Amino acid sequence: MRLAGRLYKGPSVLDEKVVEVDDAEGTYQDRLEKCLLEVCGQLAIEVPIWLSKNTREYVRFRRTSFNADQFFNPVHFDRFEIRILER
Repeated sequence: MRLAGRLYKGPSVLDEKVVEVDDAEGTYQDRLEKCLLEVCGQLAIEVPIWLSKNTREYVRFRRTSFNADQFFNPVHFDRFEIRILER
């Protein structure tokens, strides 16, 4: 599984990282969680609060975004987006 994470400030991309985990390890949810933790670590941000709207977006579009209010602490960006990349 390959996952890309992007930080946006307005229409501009501030930073982007891509992470990959082996598809043989764990369930899909486990791999997604591992990718999310890894990409947040590489972008030096805290892990956002995952809401039901994120699940709906992710299932439908294979991507979802998190607004600044989904983080416990103040952030320097407007939006954090994750999306699955095809191999």
